[in-house]
Amino acid sequence: MRPIYITAVSMALSAMVMNAANADTIRFWTTENQPARLAKQQEMADAFNAKTGHTVEVIPVEEKELGTRTTAAFAAGDLPDVIYHTLQYVLPWAEAGILDVETNSDIVDSLMKRTFAPGAIEMAQFDGMTAAVPVDGWTQMVVYRKDLFDAAGLAPPNSYANIIAAVDALHNPPSMYGFVAPNKVDENFMSQVLEHVFLANGVSPVNADGFAELDEKATTEVLDFYKKIAKASPPGELFWKQSRAVYFAGQAAMIIWSPFILDELAGLRDSAPPTINDDPTSPELASKTGIVTTFGGPSNSAGAAWADIRYFGVTSDANTEVASEFVTYSMKDGYTATLSIAPEGKFPVRRGDPFDTAKYINAWSKLPVGVDRKAPLSDLYDAGTIRKIVSGLETADRWGVKEGQLSLASKIINSQVINRVVRQYIDDEISSADAVARLNTELATVQ
Repeated sequence: MRPIYITAVSMALSAMVMNAANADTIRFWTTENQPARLAKQQEMADAFNAKTGHTVEVIPVEEKELGTRTTAAFAAGDLPDVIYHTLQYVLPWAEAGILDVETNSDIVDSLMKRTFAPGAIEMAQFDGMTAAVPVDGWTQMVVYRKDLFDAAGLAPPNSYANIIAAVDALHNPPSMYGFVAPNKVDENFMSQVLEHVFLANGVSPVNADGFAELDEKATTEVLDFYKKIAKASPPGELFWKQSRAVYFAGQAAMIIWSPFILDELAGLRDSAPPTINDDPTSPELASKTGIVTTFGGPSNSAGAAWADIRYFGVTSDANTEVASEFVTYSMKDGYTATLSIAPEGKFPVRRGDPFDTAKYINAWSKLPVGVDRKAPLSDLYDAGTIRKIVSGLETADRWGVKEGQLSLASKIINSQVINRVVRQYIDDEISSADAVARLNTELATVQ
């Protein structure tokens, strides 16, 4: 019997050696570098290791340093295997050769492109391929008092016209303001809201050739709409802080905000409690709130949603086979875990699979959100609202993405020219014609 025992041990050891030989380590850069989020990503890496034998080294990178670090690593031939990155890098990195576009596109195709939100796919198109794998995203939202809209017989604020009608019906200061529109020129919040409002009416300052002169008619419609909601706002310098505070106090019919407000509305975060009643933990305001992600103007009835999409990028220096396996795992068997890193700001861009087309949306809606208290979004918002929250990714858009001019669009936004000229117009310092002329003159100089 002894020789048989030795043979069995030898076979087991050989199998272990073979598995070890087939196992690989890949490096994964992530900008989700908060301790709790890193811990969840390490759990995912451990689960992948248990399933495949491959090791994933999770490496946190500061988002503001990601561009320079990636460029340096590319020059040194030392890129990580996979990078979790923002939309702004997809096309520039594809053009530079940093991303393995063919591999990323193959991953999307293997997962079935039709299971992804179209907007997230469209913004990553490069030479007929999907340059990076959409992971998650969020869309800016018109947050509104659905109870007041219903009582007044108002349609949801999904268009300029409907928003203006609601302002006319509900604006009754100081107890109720029709809107809280940001007007603080040096705050990025104003830039973000204005880009959404311009997109909604189909107006962009760039085309495939670079700067594009703004159409006077469509831009005037944007300016007049923004003046209307600005005039229905509280006095003073307004940005995200006042917008949230006034709505939380029950004194605003509508605001525009990111989905990171969803848990706060339900009283789950002590640092930002609703003050509509005496109980800062009450979900009352959440129950009275409706969400719109896509709205349109008179020159663009289909509307648009301002979106922030994140992607997995397998790089040109990657261990392609293992990196692809890891990304596929993170978007399939491990996708709910991927979304659980921060579900209030990670909407599923992959909605389901061919056998259950809403599989990941339903799983995401049951993930707990909140800071000081936890509850799933499905306990706080009805199924219709959940669908609306995710639906913005269908029409997700940003200036310059489709045109290949995201870099120029970002410089235009950062120049704050649009903020400044819009502020002059809503303060009645210049006419609409002057505003359009100034925008075209000054934006043409941005390089």
